[in-house]
Parts: sequence; C-alpha cells; structure tokens
Amino acid sequence: MDATTSRGASSSLPLHLIVDDTLALVTPLQQSFQRSQRLCFGDSAPGEFPLAANPSIVLHVLTSCNLDPEDLAHLEATCTFFRKPANFPPDFDLSMSELAALDLCQKRAIFKPMTAHERELFKQRCGGSWKLVLRFIMAGEACCRREKSQAIAGPGHSIAVTASGAVYTFGSNNSGQLGHGNLEEEWRPRVVRSLQGIRIIQAAAGAGRTMLVSDAGRVYAFGKDSFGEVEYGGQGSRVVTTPQVVESLKDIYVVQAAIGNFFTAVLSREGRVYTFSWGNDTRLGHQTEPNDVQPHLLTGALENIPVVQIAAGYCYLLALACEPTGMSVFSVGCGLGGKLGHGSRTDEKYPKLIEQFRNLNIQPVVVAAGAWHAAVVSKDGRVCTWGWGRYGCLGHGNEECESVPKVVEALSGVKAVHVATGDYTTFVVSDKGDVYSFGCGESSSLGHNTITEGNNRHTNVLSPELVTSLKRVNERMVQISLTNSIYWNAHTFALTDSGKLYAFGAGDKGQLGTELVAQQSERGTPERVEIDLN
Repeated sequence: MDATTSRGASSSLPLHLIVDDTLALVTPLQQSFQRSQRLCFGDSAPGEFPLAANPSIVLHVLTSCNLDPEDLAHLEATCTFFRKPANFPPDFDLSMSELAALDLCQKRAIFKPMTAHERELFKQRCGGSWKLVLRFIMAGEACCRREKSQAIAGPGHSIAVTASGAVYTFGSNNSGQLGHGNLEEEWRPRVVRSLQGIRIIQAAAGAGRTMLVSDAGRVYAFGKDSFGEVEYGGQGSRVVTTPQVVESLKDIYVVQAAIGNFFTAVLSREGRVYTFSWGNDTRLGHQTEPNDVQPHLLTGALENIPVVQIAAGYCYLLALACEPTGMSVFSVGCGLGGKLGHGSRTDEKYPKLIEQFRNLNIQPVVVAAGAWHAAVVSKDGRVCTWGWGRYGCLGHGNEECESVPKVVEALSGVKAVHVATGDYTTFVVSDKGDVYSFGCGESSSLGHNTITEGNNRHTNVLSPELVTSLKRVNERMVQISLTNSIYWNAHTFALTDSGKLYAFGAGDKGQLGTELVAQQSERGTPERVEIDLN
C-alpha cells in the first residue's frame, strides 16, 4: 500500500475515478512473470507487489468477493495499483476498481440487456463511474428485494413471488385481481399458470388490482382496468382476469411498480419515475384525465437524479434517490398530516427534497409509504417516521402528527434493516431478524394478539414492541408486508430467510392462505402458509 495515500484517506470516500500518474503497471500482455519493483510503502522504501504482473488474477478476486462500491473506492484511494489504467477490454483506460465494478454490474439481470450506448448513458446519469452505477443497482436490490422471494399483503388479496420468479395469488378476486381467468376467491396459494416461462422480480397490489414486473422489464396488470380510483364519480366496471402486458410501458424497461389509491407509479431501470392517472389539477406534475393510461415522466427536481425505490401512499408518492453525494428522499402529492415531510401540510405538485435527513445526518436506504404516514431506515440502522400519528403509528409514544422525519428513540438499541407501513401501522425488522410493530391493533395485524379489557377490541400500540409471536417461530425474518389500504381490514406477512411465509390478521377472504375456523374472520398469531418461496 502507499503509506502517504492511506494516511490521508477518510472513512467516507467519493466513488469517482481517482487519477494518478505516478505508477506504470505491468500489463497482462507482457509474457514475463518476473516480479517487478513497486513503491508500495511510499517513496522512501521500495517494496514488491507480486501480482502486479498478473492483474487478471486481482480482477478475478475483486469480482469473486462481491465487494461493494465503497470497498472498491477505498482500494483506489489507498493503493496506486488499483487506480492506474489496467489495460483490459472493453476500456483499456479503466482502473482495476472500475473494471471490477463493471464486471459486477454485468452480473445483474437489469444490466445485461443494455447496449453499449445505453450503458454509457446510464453511467453518466449515475455520476460518471461504474462504481456509482454498481451502488445504484445494489441500492435498488437491497430495498426492493429485486430478484428475490417476496410476499405482498394487498387489500383483501395476496401475492407471493418465489426466488425463481413464479407467482402465487390468493384471497379476494371480485375484479379478477388473482389472475386465474375467473372471479372466484382462493383460500390457498395458487400459481398463475399463464405466466409460465416468465420470471417475475417484483409485485404490487392495490384495491382490486395487481401489477407484476418481469426480469425483462415488462409490466403485467390484471384486475380493475384502471391505474387509479376516480376521486369523484363512478368507476369503470371493466375487469381483466388474466395478466396482460401494459402496452403503454413497452418502450420503458421497468424494475418496480407501486400502486396508490388515485394513481400508479413505475420506476425505470435508469431510475426515472413515471406516473399514471390523478393528473387533474396537475397533482403529480402533469395535467391529464384521471384515468389516463399513458405514463408521464415525473419532472422537476428528479428529472436528472436517478431513483432506486418508489413508495406509494394513499395520495402521495415517495422516491429514494441515489446521488453521487449520497442517498436522499423526495416527496410529491397530498401534504395533509405532514406526510410529505417538509414541515408543513402543503400539497406538492412536483417532487421536493425532504431536507430533514441532512439535518439529522441520516443516509436513507429504505423508504415506506403508509396510507397516511411514512418511514425510513437509515444506513446506520436508525428509523424515522412522520405524517399522521393516529393510534401511535409513528412509534413516538403518542398520537401526534409529525411534519418532518423524527427518529424513533424507542428503537435506539435496534439496528433496523427493513421497514413496512400500512394504514396506521408500522413494522420494523432488525439485523438480527427480530420484528417490532406499533400502531393500530385492529384485525390482529400487529401480531401481539392483545384485547382491550371490556370491549373485545385489540389494543393500539404507541411505542415499538417486539412481536414475540414471530420470535417464537425461531426463524430470522427478512421482510414484512402489510395491507396499505383504508378500505380493507389489514393482514400481515412475515418472510423468513429460509423462504417460509407466516401470516396473521384479517382472513375473511382467504388472504391469509389458510382457511379459518368457523365464525373466525382473523388470526392473532402467525401461522405458516403452505408455500416454499425459495
């Protein structure tokens, strides 16, 4: 290592290409395996770097270890070997760390189909470095479980996606939202056979609607034939009972879909956000008919900033953005209750940066939009909540609203890795796989199964409590999904790292994946759904 460089390296490094002309590498084209002298310990003491004559071995090690972009940046900052041109195709001027980042990008499904021109444009959009592209892709994988198993607790119906991309649906089917070609309820998980041969990597559920995203960037929709509820007046009655490609999105490579009440949003591979519906009065930055089927680019502040995750609430949208300087959150839509996080209750027609995270020195890595409140997990494991505080859903020990993000102090001893929000309910998953919940206790959806004395109603939880019923399962939880709708009783899914799925809460339509005992409409303790998602 270069001692003079390593002493000045900070713990937080920019991920751009570092240029240094002080060292000439031995290229792989040279046939000599003789060890070459290198100034590995500063100018005063020459040292040896045996692998300098075989940089292909170093590149193989870097890509095999799946180093993250920050690790690669640290290597560049502390050793000249890793920041000199490596003389490898496809770009002989790239450093060893940049080549490793490019190779790691090429392993990703969303990156493989890109042309050389598309890749170059993608790199420039991310900040001009393959390390920044890798950081963008990895951030999206981490917060959305892209290309991993997942479960979605929709309003009355449920979706389960296996690690291989097969889709199972069950529960209410009044609009064909299960995708089986009929309108019959399903009380057990049933595979959507018409998707055979198509690998699904992400799913979203709304009231009577389902959207699925494939590894080829195609979007399939079924259920209600609309992208949002009409705010006033009647809703169209046409339903689609089998998955159909969304034709208006064929020219956009989509990686995520999110369904609000009045609108739908999708996220492209390049980090651009498109919205459908609710365009009257320019509510989402565009002036259109409420049921417009054409996607509209979300303009304004996010036009030139790549987004890694979107989250849709009842009437607002959150976007987790990946800038060269760090992660940030933008919000747009209805500001009632302070759920946009800007310190007011004003609506925003264009995306606006939530500045409070910088004031708190927080790097957001996961964002969740409940019906009326929102939450974020930071890189260091802190949890912030804001918006309507009814039933204690913000976890601050009261029911007050918060118009800017506020750290949940009751979780100060917990390092969070995942958060999920619903209709006045919040769940947090720790790095140890423990689950905490707080908010409205209706429908047994918090997992605590506690009854308020005298009135047979479930207790609301104002501060985070460990879900002991999941702790007793003796499995490490990795994902929680809960119903995010004001019109349906809620249910909750808990997914383990071994691919087991547990369900509790409302189950009157079969949305828990198991039949309930006669006269029961909900389950207070987790029960395994008979499906293996791995």
